[in-house]
Amino acid sequence: MSDAIVREKLKLLPDSPGVYIMLDGEGTVIYVGKARVLKNRVRQYFHSSEKPCKVQAMVESIADFSYVVTPSEVDALALENTLIKKYKPKYNILLKDDKTYPYIKVHTQEPFPRISVTRRVKKDGKYFGPFMGGVNCKEIVDIAAKIYHIRTCNVKIAEKPKKPCLNHHLGRCLAPCAHYVTQEEYAERVEKALAFLGGEYEEAEKLLAEKMEKFAQEEEFELALDYRNKIRMLSKLGLRRITSMPRDVDADIWAYASNGLYACISLLVTRRGVMQGSVNFSLDEGAGERSEAFTSFLTQYYANKEIPHELILEEPFDDELFIAYAKKKEGRGVEITRPKFGVRRELLDMGIRNAAEYLEKSVSAIEHKDDMTKNACARLKELLHLGCYPKRMECYDISDISGVDKVGSMVVFTDGEADKYEYRRFRIRTVEGANDFASLQEVLKRRLAKLGTEEEERFSRPQLVVIDGGKGQLSAVKAIFDEMGVTDVDLIALAKQQEEVFTLNCAESVKIDRRDYALKMLQRIRDEAHRFAITYFRNLHSKRNLASVLEEIGGVGKRKRAALLEKFGTIDRIMRASVEELCEAEGIGKELAARIRKYFEEL
Repeated sequence: MSDAIVREKLKLLPDSPGVYIMLDGEGTVIYVGKARVLKNRVRQYFHSSEKPCKVQAMVESIADFSYVVTPSEVDALALENTLIKKYKPKYNILLKDDKTYPYIKVHTQEPFPRISVTRRVKKDGKYFGPFMGGVNCKEIVDIAAKIYHIRTCNVKIAEKPKKPCLNHHLGRCLAPCAHYVTQEEYAERVEKALAFLGGEYEEAEKLLAEKMEKFAQEEEFELALDYRNKIRMLSKLGLRRITSMPRDVDADIWAYASNGLYACISLLVTRRGVMQGSVNFSLDEGAGERSEAFTSFLTQYYANKEIPHELILEEPFDDELFIAYAKKKEGRGVEITRPKFGVRRELLDMGIRNAAEYLEKSVSAIEHKDDMTKNACARLKELLHLGCYPKRMECYDISDISGVDKVGSMVVFTDGEADKYEYRRFRIRTVEGANDFASLQEVLKRRLAKLGTEEEERFSRPQLVVIDGGKGQLSAVKAIFDEMGVTDVDLIALAKQQEEVFTLNCAESVKIDRRDYALKMLQRIRDEAHRFAITYFRNLHSKRNLASVLEEIGGVGKRKRAALLEKFGTIDRIMRASVEELCEAEGIGKELAARIRKYFEEL
């Protein structure tokens, strides 16, 4: 787009809040930003004033821009987050290394609340967490069940009583499903469990110690050892308590460190005065203002997480805007604290030290990482004469044994890095026998069918598709591309034997130097697709074999086989399980467990 057209578009910008989208000459989104007044904010980029290097580099790459008007700046902030996640623009600060940490949920909306582990926070119960840094949520749930007899199953409590399950017989549940306990009596247990999950471990430790002593006296040493390990785990959790921090404080502590080229954000999480753990995020410095970038980063982080009641930080960012965003998202505000002294200052200093140390130790790795990722993508474009920079690469592989349990895998690399949340698995539905070509065609047909539909929002259009194979596999997939009219996605195949790359641009294969990072990246995505497919295939195959083996054991019917499958997952785990562990599967009594154990011992 010419400078004259850009100047004309700048004149048409409204005085409204909204989101602006910068594009390069190939139409790729390179930056997304929000503005209180679109006209003022976007025009700043095109003024002749001196700009930081990153901003100047971005401005020089801008060939066009578009914008979306929003009702308020809060709406603009939310839309900015959505577009950043969708396009992953080159010059935005992007949330990397993010993980969804587990929470413990008490389903308080139910008449007889149950307890479970989840990674999604909604407004439908009482949540505790997130738990990080080696805390085992399942162990905590197990303690709550054993001490307070809170149910962990999702069985519906009906008017007609059910037969109590194994958990009741093991003393882990009061069996509300069998009407063995009133709602009032059960509620008292739930209140105690809530206090325990909130960090009041003293009563739990005392009860665990009593049970440990009891089992030791009865010479049930394996059970006594289990209770001793649980006591030790609670002791470690107790050590995480910050003694001078009030028990009602839920706060996230954010610290930022930068060397001008790379940056790091460190997060410490405290819930009810207990340190839950920490996590670091490495990122490139974005092209926007630092305060604006930090606000955008926090919005990305909390998009699928509950915002705590307090944020502790010293980094400048738009407090009022984020508070308004929290009110809209959570139905309440958030307190922004910039402490100068006291325990909150000590926590902030700890976060700052963590961020600085992480930045110092990881920066050289990050610099080398660019050669392995983004630079490798750019080099691949040159070597294979691709239509555009392969920001999103998808690689496909098929796995089966003699046509049995056929599965396909889709692995995604974004800017040369594995994007595991985007991985997908396919069970082959229509192909008979061992036919990798037809299986690849089925998988690609199902995948490409999502392009141009509403589902493209969830499954973004790739710039490059990589097939594990040679000319034959490439031709088979090309037929599907032609059938579905896909012309704007590059397609290549990587043959393992000679590591040759086959493209549609040339009849001969392309041989890339084995030391070249571009080839190493292709090998990584190919090997990852193979690993992902093999893992899925083994899971399906082992479950099929497990079911057939269990059919040979007398007394193990369809329901009990399903219970064992759900509990252990694979034949190897069942073969190694003790009688006590087998009894934990629903419907497996001690006598039957002993029979199963004996059967495998005699194999």
